[in-house]
Amino acid sequence: MDLKIGYMEEKAEATKRFCQFLKLNPETINEYKYWHDSHNIWKEIPEGIRKAGILNMEIYIHEANAFMILETPLDFDWDTAFGKLATYERQAEWENFVAQFQIAKEGCRSDEKWQLMERIFSLKDALKQ
Repeated sequence: MDLKIGYMEEKAEATKRFCQFLKLNPETINEYKYWHDSHNIWKEIPEGIRKAGILNMEIYIHEANAFMILETPLDFDWDTAFGKLATYERQAEWENFVAQFQIAKEGCRSDEKWQLMERIFSLKDALKQ
């Protein structure tokens, strides 16, 4: 796959974006990628993510680092949404399953494993100056 081609995104509305990272077990990255493929992920997981109010979620990998982008409506409340997500069908089971591929404290919810990242540059904002 030629990563320099990029990934197409269509935008129809204003959204909020959250970026997170997570360390992965270097020996299990291929398995982690396998289980996150749209053909292999348990169907309840993306359904629960959408039900929690997340419009889009992408995960990127570089070496043993995973980077996630979440896009949500402007009125999205982080704590409420992830509190609900943790109660949805098979979500806890999924978190326990994927924990074997991740470097994080045992028994954590998704929002506890993934670390929010601070944005330090925005081209749009810089061009407004």
